[in-house]
Amino acid sequence: MKKLIYLAAALWLSGTLSAQLRPTDKTGINVFETPKTHVEFTAPHVSFGASIAMPYIALKQSNNVVANVASTTDATKTIANPQTLFKNSSNFALSQANLYINSYLADGVTLNLTLYLASKHHNETWVKGGYVQFDKVPFLKLDLLDKIMQYTTVKLGQMEVNYGDAHFRRSDGGNAIYNPFMENYIMDEFATEIGAEADVNYNGIVGVAAITNGNLNPSLAYIDTTQATYKYSNGLHNPSWILKLGYDKQFTDKFRARLTGSVYTTAGSLSNTLFGGDRTGSNYSAVMYNAAPGTSTAFNGRYNPGLSDKLTTFMGNLFLRYKPMDMLVVESFTTIESAKGRTAAEKNERTANQFATDVVLRFGHNENFFAGARYNTLSADVAASAKVTTVSGAYTYVTQDAWPAYTIKINRIAISGGWFMTKNIMAKVEWVKQKYTDVPNVNYIFNGAQFQGLTAEAIISF
Repeated sequence: MKKLIYLAAALWLSGTLSAQLRPTDKTGINVFETPKTHVEFTAPHVSFGASIAMPYIALKQSNNVVANVASTTDATKTIANPQTLFKNSSNFALSQANLYINSYLADGVTLNLTLYLASKHHNETWVKGGYVQFDKVPFLKLDLLDKIMQYTTVKLGQMEVNYGDAHFRRSDGGNAIYNPFMENYIMDEFATEIGAEADVNYNGIVGVAAITNGNLNPSLAYIDTTQATYKYSNGLHNPSWILKLGYDKQFTDKFRARLTGSVYTTAGSLSNTLFGGDRTGSNYSAVMYNAAPGTSTAFNGRYNPGLSDKLTTFMGNLFLRYKPMDMLVVESFTTIESAKGRTAAEKNERTANQFATDVVLRFGHNENFFAGARYNTLSADVAASAKVTTVSGAYTYVTQDAWPAYTIKINRIAISGGWFMTKNIMAKVEWVKQKYTDVPNVNYIFNGAQFQGLTAEAIISF
């Protein structure tokens, strides 16, 4: 019994010494790169944390395709159109949960391991990633290096790609406490890749340099460029390079501003997932997908431009926080993004451009209440598609029309509000409307598509 008591006390104490990593409760909001904070180290120890998110979805959707398609050989024979939308109904969606294991190995040396216990895309337990973080290098007795590490953090391992600032404000499975809205951007920039990253913060100047393998799920397979699938690949497993430069300053007690610019580039990755690497899934459940076999409900309401091989993308972010009076804070966060790339089978590159801006009011004692509004728009080039046919019995059906290359436009407006009951417990509600435009008038799921309605979520994170 005494050993159990000592173990519980050690775990509790370890939780009070975890300032080297971003807190997973309310105090982690508006934390970007991990700040350089002094943490007293006495001995190696481990801390645990978890996040749980429980969403309720009441969204309605529609598009312009017909419910049934006729056989091309006998118009009296029809089947259900796979481009029609899933018939959804208001209900609680799958709850999601994360588990955090942080090991403090030496003075300034921390190992982070995050597990997805349940999520929409991976229903079983999966490892998000694990990395070792160096805020000090006590094993190298060099005065110059110690001075450099006063402003520098180095990470090594499988970790979240630090491209742009939007990923610091997104929902990640059970951890939705940083996000004042229900969902992430339409084009969601998130992936975990194996690599190394160096973060520098010197008197407000922020710099990030990183190199990764460019893949969430790497492969050692030989790339045969004689195959049509890999025809335009350079035949190599290329790395990805990430750079970020910015300025983050608390100018006065009332005003903070952060401006950054980022770039992510790879000459070819074959399975790059920067815009589709989320293994937890969207919080807009059961919208904008059909019920045909093989379709996924994981990324509802998002759009992946499919730039899975060659890719270069830029992001600019502006964060402002101003406190005009007691018990009121005004925050805004703006993102401008431009991506260009292609798949390994495409000769020409396509572009995708995204803009998002939001305003959030935080008020009450300890800013325990908030209200916000966000506008998000995406314009993305879509490659031409061939006709898709399905054979059922003796009859053939056109289940997706062909279309020429075009540019899809997607617009979203979201209005939200929430309450932090404690720093670990938060509830929020949101109204959203999203519309797809400029889609060819063909038998395709995005033709005339839109959805709108209410969502809500309760989050516990510690």
